[in-house]
Amino acid sequence: MLVRPNYPPSQKVDVADEYHGVDVADPYRLLEASEAASTRAWVDAQNRLTRSLLDGPEHGLLARRLTELYDYPRIGVPQKRGNRYVFTRNTGLQNQPVVLVQDGLAGRPRELLDPNRLAPDGTVALTGLELNVTGTLMAYALSRNGSDRQEIFVRDVDTAKDRSDRIRWAKFASIVWLKDSSGFYYTSFPEPGTVPPGDENYSHKLYSHRLGSDQSSDIRVFEHPDEKAVILEANVTWTGRYLVITAFKGSSDRSEVYLLDLETDEPVPIPIFTGFTASYRFIEMAGDRILFQTDHSAPLGRIIAVDPRSESRYPEEVIPGGADKLSSALWVQETIVASYLHHASSQIRTFTPDGERGKDIELPGTGSVTALSGRPDDTEFFVGFTSFTCPEAAYRYEFATGKLTRFGETVANINSSAYETKQVWYPSRDGTKISMFLVHKKGLPLDGVRPVLLSGYGGFNISQTPSFNPGNFAWFDSGGVFALANLRGGGEYGEEWHRGGMLGRKQNVFDDLIGAADWLIAKRYTSPGKLGIEGTSNGGLLVGVAIVQRPDLFGAAICRAPVADMLRYHLFGVGRFWISEYGSSEDAEQFQYLYRYSPYHNVKDGMSYPATLVMTADADDRVDPGMARKFAARLQEATAGPGPILIRTEMKAGHGGGKPISKQIDEDADMFAFLFKCLGEVYT
Repeated sequence: MLVRPNYPPSQKVDVADEYHGVDVADPYRLLEASEAASTRAWVDAQNRLTRSLLDGPEHGLLARRLTELYDYPRIGVPQKRGNRYVFTRNTGLQNQPVVLVQDGLAGRPRELLDPNRLAPDGTVALTGLELNVTGTLMAYALSRNGSDRQEIFVRDVDTAKDRSDRIRWAKFASIVWLKDSSGFYYTSFPEPGTVPPGDENYSHKLYSHRLGSDQSSDIRVFEHPDEKAVILEANVTWTGRYLVITAFKGSSDRSEVYLLDLETDEPVPIPIFTGFTASYRFIEMAGDRILFQTDHSAPLGRIIAVDPRSESRYPEEVIPGGADKLSSALWVQETIVASYLHHASSQIRTFTPDGERGKDIELPGTGSVTALSGRPDDTEFFVGFTSFTCPEAAYRYEFATGKLTRFGETVANINSSAYETKQVWYPSRDGTKISMFLVHKKGLPLDGVRPVLLSGYGGFNISQTPSFNPGNFAWFDSGGVFALANLRGGGEYGEEWHRGGMLGRKQNVFDDLIGAADWLIAKRYTSPGKLGIEGTSNGGLLVGVAIVQRPDLFGAAICRAPVADMLRYHLFGVGRFWISEYGSSEDAEQFQYLYRYSPYHNVKDGMSYPATLVMTADADDRVDPGMARKFAARLQEATAGPGPILIRTEMKAGHGGGKPISKQIDEDADMFAFLFKCLGEVYT
């Protein structure tokens, strides 16, 4: 059992901001300055403390077991062009997956790109890949040290050699080739130094790049001057005629769509859907119409079609909304292939061009579709699928046979049949029924003292569905239970479910999670001293609020990359993109509810807070690590509880994308070592 240590000193300052007549103290403001010598010294001292408490024989056992669990071959979902397949493969413990190319289904894969050769510690990651129409050229994006910043390169597929093309300053890049392969479109933020400080993370623009030319000669095709906080996405129809530009407002799904006819001299894209009143996502050109997925007049989603030649361009409904959430769709072999969520698990259904229901495609089990890949003229398409007990694998569906078969080898070294998954429903504070998945070893006794790890997210219309985490099996094999709650604010049950947990209704999300904890205790799965809680990013905010509002419910908390200061989050990195989800302290009404739940501002002196491990990374340019530092310092100062408040800062790492396998194992070992120690369990 870990006990409260002596914490390194955290320098306080007498700083307060005035918000709409309310003075709000910010005593740990200095910890926002990541490059300050005092901050670096504080981080080093806190990391030494964390290591001194977590390292030891049990940690070593966990690290060895986790290394075994992560060591399995896995294949990514391929992109197919003609008879050529390009996909990623990790043999097991490679820090980054390797890109392979294979000619024909029976062909022998050869290496196309190995990011592991670019950095010995695996901190250069592939974050984007797009093939041209013929599969002879590959545009790909790399990020370094976990940053969201990307550089785009072009590689010749036949020779596996890079061309001279290099695009810098990309972030959340969308890449799409012209049909004649003379160049491609890409999205990028401004070059730092060319705009006022802070604006380098805004004003996303779409550019056209001609192969062999310098980036300085690239042509700006589109920007949204009236909305700085938009993310652009580009697509070219498979016919090559139309460029479809989607502008997403903030980090929401609400979008506008613009169309550019590439066979005319018209230089300005024309608007198709405007006003940011609903979500629109491009699917593909089907005959003379362009298919879109939307939640306009259908909170669970529907599919519509627009004739770009029509003067009115009035959308026609193809597949109406139903009882299940439409997640994604594909147009292939004159068939609409649609992935739906039924009670937060995936199903695949097919439809004719006119929207008539075809056959359903049976998936390998209850789980999640992670990707759909295919082009209209293909005779096959590919599905990524995973579950709590099966790793993500690629499957190939062939229209001629109607069969779904495994593509490549993805086999984890666990016995999936030894574990069980079930879904339960429980009431939240206002009576709303919330679904939750429970995973554990078969035959596990429910005696009220099981260690339970409860996880959730509840935001940004992101669905929390079954997924494979190798680290969880160290937890399961020691008698632990994993619980995943489908909280409001997520996307599992459509846009109304999302809106029920955003802006002024955000407290619903916290109530939903607290309701899950109460239910797990009432149903004798666990007790407060054996209940751990975990969440990342917006989920880190969730954990922070939960332990501040109900510290009595939890024995331990893992608070990863938390959005912990709700009054200043929007001043850092890409925080302004989240205003549409959270609101802003600059608005008097929104300030009131943000201040009521902001974790950093609601820590109270003398409260007995549960043992907490705050986890962040030095290069996180999405959720600023200063918020994690301030929250940890405030908890250390205030808590009267016996459990430790620790902070772990990963070096040369970002928000999580492209994290090397070695760092994933280290992080899991620390997390589970902390949980076992704080919940009174011994890992064997």
